[in-house]
Amino acid sequence: MNYKRFPLGALWTNGYLFWDENTKEAFFVDPGGKTDDVKKFLADNNLNLTMILLTHGHIDHIAGIHELVPFVGNNIYIGSKDAQSLRNPSKQLQSLLGVHCEGLSDFKEVKDGQVINFPGCEIKVIETPGHTEGGVCYLLKNHNILIVGDTLFAQSVGRTDLEGGDEVKLDESLRKLDEFPDGLRVLPGHGPETSIGAERELNPYWPR
Repeated sequence: MNYKRFPLGALWTNGYLFWDENTKEAFFVDPGGKTDDVKKFLADNNLNLTMILLTHGHIDHIAGIHELVPFVGNNIYIGSKDAQSLRNPSKQLQSLLGVHCEGLSDFKEVKDGQVINFPGCEIKVIETPGHTEGGVCYLLKNHNILIVGDTLFAQSVGRTDLEGGDEVKLDESLRKLDEFPDGLRVLPGHGPETSIGAERELNPYWPR
């Protein structure tokens, strides 16, 4: 499994493109802004984008989604408790960035423990509310990668003072992540890649 990070949008949100070298199938996580570079990379490498995974419904993680819908149809996945954010633009915090994104009605809701199948990879959904009510992480089970959105950053965590945020729930979500091994690679929604071990040791918000 290969992947490439694309910083997108005004907040340079980390969007991640994953692809299987054998089948050339690909999926994208959190298209937070214009996706011209993503589409060029897909074309240059003969990749077939088949689905989009969303960690949550804030505008800085979904602003570019309509540019990729023609590739994936309704193969768009979001946590069930954040689904309303995708349907209703007023729930996306668009005013924070001054960006408008039309709502979507045709997509797939996922829940804790659900497995999404992709060539060469099982993707497990882990509900991690706190930053939003329905935030999720995606565990690429056989590739030692955890995609965490804004639940966790390198030596920090997502803010809880926006609509749907909850500091207590975020702490519970971090305790859930604390069950993973040190060597698990962590791909956050903003900032550099990290690992569970590094956050367990250095993150002041980590449960102890």
